[in-house]
Amino acid sequence: MEKKTWFDKVLGWREKHIKEKNFILILSLIIGILTAFAANLLKSAIHLIQHLLTEKIDVESANWLYLIYPVIGILLSGLFVKYIVKDDIGHGVTKILYAISQRKSRIKPHNTWSSLVASSITIGFGGSVGAEAPIVLTGSAIGSNLGRLFKMEQKTLMLLVGCGAAGAIAGIFKAPIAGLLFTIEVLMLDLTTASVLPLLISSVTAACVSYIFTGTEAMFRFSQTEMFAMERIPYVLLLGVACGLIALYFTRSMIWIEGIFRKLKTFWKKFFFGAAMLSILIFLLPPLYGEGYDTIGSLINNDYGNLLDGSLFYSLKDNYWGLIIFLLLIIFMKVFASSATNGGGGCGGVFAPSLYLGCIVGFVFSYMSNHVIPFFPGIHLPEENFALMGMAGMMAAVMHSPLTAVFLIAELTGGFDLFLPLMIVTISAYFTILLFEKHSIYSIRLAQKGELLTHDKDKAVLTLLNTNTVIENDFMIVHPDMNLGDMVKAITQSHRNVFPVTDYDNVLRGVVLLDNIRNIMFRPELYERFNVKKFMVSAPAKINITLPMDKIMQLFEDTKAWNLPVIDDDGHYLGFISKSKIFNAYREVLQENFSEDT
Repeated sequence: MEKKTWFDKVLGWREKHIKEKNFILILSLIIGILTAFAANLLKSAIHLIQHLLTEKIDVESANWLYLIYPVIGILLSGLFVKYIVKDDIGHGVTKILYAISQRKSRIKPHNTWSSLVASSITIGFGGSVGAEAPIVLTGSAIGSNLGRLFKMEQKTLMLLVGCGAAGAIAGIFKAPIAGLLFTIEVLMLDLTTASVLPLLISSVTAACVSYIFTGTEAMFRFSQTEMFAMERIPYVLLLGVACGLIALYFTRSMIWIEGIFRKLKTFWKKFFFGAAMLSILIFLLPPLYGEGYDTIGSLINNDYGNLLDGSLFYSLKDNYWGLIIFLLLIIFMKVFASSATNGGGGCGGVFAPSLYLGCIVGFVFSYMSNHVIPFFPGIHLPEENFALMGMAGMMAAVMHSPLTAVFLIAELTGGFDLFLPLMIVTISAYFTILLFEKHSIYSIRLAQKGELLTHDKDKAVLTLLNTNTVIENDFMIVHPDMNLGDMVKAITQSHRNVFPVTDYDNVLRGVVLLDNIRNIMFRPELYERFNVKKFMVSAPAKINITLPMDKIMQLFEDTKAWNLPVIDDDGHYLGFISKSKIFNAYREVLQENFSEDT
């Protein structure tokens, strides 16, 4: 008899004395505490590295170090990932979406620490990315692995992944409501009323722990000097449209630049290309160095006098057009700096870049209207308010998360008095980008592969279905040169009425349908005269093993077939998929993941 370990005894005691629903609440509390610790550890590590690198630097005479630091950062981060982690840890939120859709919410254990280490190095050394996506991956990995440790089922595991993400956002931003909404909007979990409570517990717990570490002040200091006036609503709508279009440019450009980096096959090619691009951009536009939160703080407090210091545009700092051109260049070049950081070997997300861009877009929009091109003369636009609105609009468009954007910006800055314009700008930005791109920057890669879980329950179930689990292999294989007599022997040994025909390299050539040979199979005089090649037919359609389940269902709908053969990319026969098998698997996944008794 196998001896039980102490942990097995703990699990047994828990099953006897703590109900499943109550234990999930306990786990969500633990996840909130752990993710808050991870978030504060990441912020502390970034600030410590920044302090050590810049403490004794004379900015006037040592600007060149700011060109070298980011290069060192992405090199160290890239080597850490390549030789220690030995796994791809980029695109943190996309990784979570993939784990939910395709890996039964299982996230690798190393993700509980690897993203934290790599992103602290990247950002601490001045990489032009954000820490939020890595910490969200870290939090979700904590939730996933804690759930697996306590043998939680897949439906609960998905919820704990969401708790980790919610706790991470709440912990790093001190924004509990935004943490909850992020999980619903961005991770697209189909939540029941019962499952909202664990998310709230994780979010509130993480925020409270962060309050203990860093105080209760908002992340950005913002003081509203002018109340919102209703006559500014047209401007807010226009700002939303501008944010939506810039977000579209940012999303499409990042996907395009990532494609360029993928074509560079070796690590060193990617590093040198990314390092050169990043250094040149920082040299031309110094505010591209680091996360950019200093720039955000300056703009939302209307303190932009030193923004052009150390740049080639310094002589134009007192010229309206000089400032505008400088900021417009940053808007269009930020995507290249962020992509170069990640593509060159760094680790970071687009959360901070989207807030950074939105702040500049909102500021430029209001600054131009006030000083250069008044759209409606006589109406003054508070630049700090519009910078704040731009942050919400850009985030809503890039991430397709209008509610998260509204509450995050309000919680980040304490700008709750601007709720109405924040809602208007996010709605305007969101619907603008929806006209051109229906997926967020996080989900677009998975959507292109058909691997994205959505709020559409039918599509979500089909996404969770694994093609390999519905393939049936008990079909008798026949070959084109077999005669009718051999075919009849195969029929007697099979309980199926469909027979795949393959050559001797296992390449599918067609199928034999029992109904098509029923009139000759009982005539022995024909057994030597007919061979399989004569009476086989083409399959109504062939299913490639890589085809997503929704496309497979569409094939069944188009062909009206009940069984279809499955092949690989080289045409080799793998088995059959039947409608009945899909329906049974569909029902099982629906009950396992989307029943109301969460």
